[in-house]
Amino acid sequence: MGIFTRFQDIIASNVNSMLDKAENPEKMIRMMIREMEETLVELKANCASTMAECKRLRRERDYVLDAIAKWDQRAELAMAKGREDLAREALIEKHRDSERAEALGRELAGCEALVAQAQDDLGVLESKLKATKEKQGLLVQRQNHAVVRKQARMDAVRAEGYDAVRRFEELEQRVERMEADADVAGIPARGNSLESRFAEMESSDQVEQELAALRARLAKPGDA
Repeated sequence: MGIFTRFQDIIASNVNSMLDKAENPEKMIRMMIREMEETLVELKANCASTMAECKRLRRERDYVLDAIAKWDQRAELAMAKGREDLAREALIEKHRDSERAEALGRELAGCEALVAQAQDDLGVLESKLKATKEKQGLLVQRQNHAVVRKQARMDAVRAEGYDAVRRFEELEQRVERMEADADVAGIPARGNSLESRFAEMESSDQVEQELAALRARLAKPGDA
């Protein structure tokens, strides 16, 4: 593919559309930037070569123009000396150089037009390269932000999971306390129920009876 064909393809390309269709946008944009940079180098080299050719043509044309002026002076000198034959030959050379100067002028004009076009192309390509590099920077930022958002979301999910576990543990502890309270509520409170008070009275009578019996067994016969 020629340099100008590549240049036209690059300029005609829609960077956004290509990135949207690419499976790996970052890789695609790197390839596009590399292609643009390589084409830019070739365009600059081509432009420099064309400028050198223009310089050569200009120098050659100036040389021929000087020769035309000299032949004109010689023709006048020959006529002044009565040498019409030499004047004629000088004018013939002047005519030849004039034709050569006109041809060189046309070549130089075409060469300068190529340089102007090449400089315009360089400006367009440099502008598109700059814009593409800016898109690359934005693309990298978007990817970095996406990574950060993904990490933040994962952290949030983990935090939500930890919170769910904590809430479950609190609920479990609450249920256990409720179960414990229910167990305690099923046990009669000592000294508060009628049953417990009678039980205490009966126990007290038994203790007194046993105490009296023990006292009687231990009493001395003389004390009766």
